[in-house]
Amino acid sequence: MTISRRSFLAGAAAGAVVVGTGRWAPAAAAIRGIDHVVIMLRELEPGIQSYRELGFAVMPGGVHPVGTHNALIALADGAYIELIAFRTPNDKHRWWNAMQKGGGLIDFCMQTDDLAGDIAAFRQAGVKMSDPVAGGRLRPDGYKLAWVTASAPPPFLFQAPFLIQDHTPREERIGRETTHANGVTGIAAITVATDDVARVRSWWSPVLRQAGQDVQRPDVDGAGVRFTAGPHLLDFVAPKSAGSPLRAWIGERGPSPYSLTLATTTAKATRLDDAKTGTRILLQ
Repeated sequence: MTISRRSFLAGAAAGAVVVGTGRWAPAAAAIRGIDHVVIMLRELEPGIQSYRELGFAVMPGGVHPVGTHNALIALADGAYIELIAFRTPNDKHRWWNAMQKGGGLIDFCMQTDDLAGDIAAFRQAGVKMSDPVAGGRLRPDGYKLAWVTASAPPPFLFQAPFLIQDHTPREERIGRETTHANGVTGIAAITVATDDVARVRSWWSPVLRQAGQDVQRPDVDGAGVRFTAGPHLLDFVAPKSAGSPLRAWIGERGPSPYSLTLATTTAKATRLDDAKTGTRILLQ
């Protein structure tokens, strides 16, 4: 079951919410929205072909020094989808266990103008965000990308984001082809399954300077909290009953990203073929 784009995006403008006697200011944090989402595949090349068959323009990304390689789906809203797979086993990688459990939509990265400041903000909110760690990628054309990231261990893993700051120009990292035959223009929202909405709210509210909006999600028999970051919605949703698909997901995978909703120029809401995407992707 899917819900209408209007219903799903309702309240997106409520970035400033009155709470008690005070008022949360519109988010002025360094976080500007979702930088990219990560979709882990068993093998990269077949995955690239599947996404191209679904109408996405997929560009080669390159090779990481930690045993992975990727391809990119750049979006007109400035975010992108990273298709990634392991070239060589690496059980020390933070995504290795998620791959063993089936991969798919496994993580999300937030775009920041101030990595040090956002690390401090998450730490002040109780999230054990790491110090910056150097990373990079060698593109097929020989260009070497460089960046630093920060991430959090369990129990924050996959409910708190990882953060990135580029040393080389960001536009060199994300790709330039943003027109897709299927009409996709950007990320509308990401839904993260959680077992403790109040705890997650306490992490995100002070960082984004938003109280968060209570949200009911009958499509997954859940309820939770919604935040707005730039043009994107972040829904953290807990199951309401034993029959909720979120309960089974959390039991199998732990609290983590559950589905991705993409904005499109087409009016008809649809769910892409899971067998081709390797995850749950809705077009709205």
